[in-house]
Amino acid sequence: MNYIIKHLFFIVLIISLSVIAEEIEEVIVKADWRETLITEEDSSIFVLSEDKIKEQPIKHFENLSYLVPNLNFAASDSRARYFQIRGIGERSGYLGTPNSSVGFLIDDVDYSGQGGIATLFDVDQVEVIKGPQASRIGANALAGLIYIKTKEPTEEFEGSSELNFGSYNTKSAGIALSGPVTKIKDVKFRLAVRQDQSDGFRKNLYLNRSDTSRKDELTLRLKVDFELSETSNSKLLLSRIDMDDPADIWTIDDSLNTLSDRPGMDSQKTDTLSYKYFKQFDLFELQSFTSTTDTFVVFSYDADWGNAESHAPYTYDYFSETLRDRQSFNQEFRFVSISNNLPFNWVLGMTFLSLDETNDRQDDGIYEDPFDSFGPYESLTTSSSDYSSDNLSFFGNIDYELAKDLVVSLGFRTEEWKAKYSDTNNENFNLSNDMFGGKVSISYLIKGIGNTYLSYAKGYKQGGFNVGLGLLGQVDQNELEYDPEYLTNYEFGINSRISDYTDLSLNIFYSQRNDQQVLISTQVDPSDPNTFVYLTQNAAEGQNYGLEGSVNMKLNDRLSVFLNMGYLETEIKNWDSRPDIEGREQAHAPRYSFSTGAEYYFQENTSLHINLLGKSGFYYSDSHNNKSNSYVLANAALRHSLNSWVFDLWVQNLFDEYYSTRGFFFGNEAPDFIDTLYRRHGDPRHFGLSVRYDF
Repeated sequence: MNYIIKHLFFIVLIISLSVIAEEIEEVIVKADWRETLITEEDSSIFVLSEDKIKEQPIKHFENLSYLVPNLNFAASDSRARYFQIRGIGERSGYLGTPNSSVGFLIDDVDYSGQGGIATLFDVDQVEVIKGPQASRIGANALAGLIYIKTKEPTEEFEGSSELNFGSYNTKSAGIALSGPVTKIKDVKFRLAVRQDQSDGFRKNLYLNRSDTSRKDELTLRLKVDFELSETSNSKLLLSRIDMDDPADIWTIDDSLNTLSDRPGMDSQKTDTLSYKYFKQFDLFELQSFTSTTDTFVVFSYDADWGNAESHAPYTYDYFSETLRDRQSFNQEFRFVSISNNLPFNWVLGMTFLSLDETNDRQDDGIYEDPFDSFGPYESLTTSSSDYSSDNLSFFGNIDYELAKDLVVSLGFRTEEWKAKYSDTNNENFNLSNDMFGGKVSISYLIKGIGNTYLSYAKGYKQGGFNVGLGLLGQVDQNELEYDPEYLTNYEFGINSRISDYTDLSLNIFYSQRNDQQVLISTQVDPSDPNTFVYLTQNAAEGQNYGLEGSVNMKLNDRLSVFLNMGYLETEIKNWDSRPDIEGREQAHAPRYSFSTGAEYYFQENTSLHINLLGKSGFYYSDSHNNKSNSYVLANAALRHSLNSWVFDLWVQNLFDEYYSTRGFFFGNEAPDFIDTLYRRHGDPRHFGLSVRYDF
């Protein structure tokens, strides 16, 4: 908390010294049914602009997420796939039902639960919408929505490029080209290609290698826009994201030095085909969104984290590998009213989402205690599973102007979810849920300034099942399935532009979680880390409340500042089977989070950019009471512009702060296998040079 007070004082001091103001651009939200000014929105929305994204040396959403108050992520081996908004969201997705509490859309394609592919080269902006988004996206957005909009094709030829060199053998290169295909400009394209490479931040002492946690990531994206007529057009998207990332992260001693003899992989390759069609009629526009994705994941790890020498005199060697193949198909139709003289706007639509996933898993291991006459104990298990689900939903929204500048909004979604699961261990599930959610809000628009709003929203998330626990006899058969979770959110907020040089947003929220889905973990066999399993159960209820605030100010032609703050209180309530954690905070829900920074121009083309990012400590899991430490990270960049060239000399984690982003509590050291807290270290200090050229 002292950190936050100091940084607030720093910002106030800078503001008090300024006397000349310059304009800042207005922000347009693109994740809604229509593009609207952020000052007209009835939700808590945090927008990362194109300029903010461009200045980041590492082009991935995981790195930018630190800027967003009340947003956290659960890093495991490579890139973070799972995010938590206001303390709500998955932290793992190894087995069972692939559902998510935080929606993740890129160009309106649903990648929920696959946030690891969120590379950010040639991106227009990123929007984080907090609170239930049932009427917008449905079951995947119980806690909120992360929406990434990449840049669109242009009528005139343009391009951009970037090179990046840094410590830990960091290298990246990207180029984007855009323009008309034909002279009459009825067909336009945009092509973006980028390769990112790094050795990672670990050294494997046993193998004497520094690249066992490397990053090797390819982004390919092609957009083609067709103007079919004066009233219709279409958009085609083809993309491939290939994250060829090994996994060698976890250590016994919390250091950056690993000892694994069999490093694993945490790779993902996703191919996407998307087609959008728009047709205008007199009173409305028909919008059709069709997309299909094909994802292949290799998730493997050295489960004992060591080698023959480190475990001696004991023989202890375990490895796990999962090959995951996921296909999705999504079709959405919307009828969106066209602006007219009527006092209302409306939206009607339907969505169908089909998901198919197969998992092939193999675990092998051996354990021998030389002081035990029995053994060695060897194991080899293989399994295959098939999962499929269909979501069919109908939704609508109406905005009605009750009086001048007073707007009431009503949205709803009804959704049917059906899922089937079977595997080679003879486990079978056949589930279905009918769910309903929506939102009611009232907004008062203050011309030239912004709006204030009051909203009530109800979100939902489908139920699911736990795999493997019934066979192991660890839980009652009745606990293998769990019910949907519902979230009711009350919110009051202000989205305003106080002046042409100051943007301010502030909101207060209170959420009630009913049939809260809580993830706990256990290790069935202390000597076999491959028996570390997860169990999801419904706690009776929970509550989350707090506030968020952001201010952006351009103080004069040399100095701009920003401050983003989040305060969050969470509680697990009335859980009969786990009375030991009743009243405790929920996992991965830091009470305080903030980002603050300044941009100062020494002269017209030379500037210094500094930001500070911080989080208070949070519980790693609902299975144990271990917490992370609070931390503050400092990042800086010295920028020089020369015509169309931009040079950035940058450093991340300037003071080499030790901080952790994930923690497990179990036994992994022979022979006693005493439960121990193992933490996942965040990125240490790293630095480099970026060169950008726009043409």
